[in-house]
Amino acid sequence: MRKTYMLLLCLTVISSCGNKNKLPAGILTQQQMQAVLWDIIRADVFTADYIKKDSSRNAVKENEKLQQQIFAIHQVTGKDFYASYDYYKSHSAEFMSIIDTMVARAERNKIVKPNILQAE
Repeated sequence: MRKTYMLLLCLTVISSCGNKNKLPAGILTQQQMQAVLWDIIRADVFTADYIKKDSSRNAVKENEKLQQQIFAIHQVTGKDFYASYDYYKSHSAEFMSIIDTMVARAERNKIVKPNILQAE
């Protein structure tokens, strides 16, 4: 009886630990979220730097078009992206992991211009 009880206890602990990392339905994985969010931020920067300066274009509509293209590229829906965004905002450790990965990626991609004025 005692062995059965210990076995059930172990199985309960193992199964509860396994479900800890399981995401709710419709929530993007951290890797998916990081990839989509990276492109969404790039689209926002493009909109702010270029499209808003063109008075003949509607920046909000142009940004919405860019977002729809991003969702299509990553094969996600806007609904899933925004639900995932809300989920990760409420799970700060996971959200910080996504942000830290994005910051590290930005640092790796940073182009360093040589200083031509340095004395040799």
